[in-house]
Amino acid sequence: MVESHPRPSVRPLHSAVTPATSFVAYSETLEYDTNHALEFIDITADVQNVIARSGVKFGQAVIMSNHTTAAIVLNEHEPLLLNDMARVLSRMAPAGDYYEHNDFSIRTHNMTDRECANGHAHCQHLFLGASETVPVHNGAAHIGFYQSLFLVELDHARPRTVFVQALGVGG
Repeated sequence: MVESHPRPSVRPLHSAVTPATSFVAYSETLEYDTNHALEFIDITADVQNVIARSGVKFGQAVIMSNHTTAAIVLNEHEPLLLNDMARVLSRMAPAGDYYEHNDFSIRTHNMTDRECANGHAHCQHLFLGASETVPVHNGAAHIGFYQSLFLVELDHARPRTVFVQALGVGG
């Protein structure tokens, strides 16, 4: 016999209905110079500024690293936690382990004159990912009080770019 449970009532914490005056698709590329591996750079304010410039009032924003050894994450900005996260990533894919990607005597694909041994950074990237998507509500990224957006450098100091695209309705 299947039990029947009453459906709980659902109350939105907040809602907004705004007449759509126009659809907006806006993008910018942000540039950063990183300093070291496993560096967490808080890019939240920069992303919020892009969204504000976009004119999107309700929609979504995609924040994407243009690199395979730098990730985008949404997490808490607390210095000891950032240290913990860096330590966990270094345990998951330690720089000192053997990676075929780093063995230039056998590797033949995607080689450049300035190729570096960074197999660990690519493997760490697997655990984080290249992008985050956040809702845009009332013209700002709708993220939690303790949440921040980070560019995470997994390899070594170098210039990095982050692509931000805001899509939605303007007002």
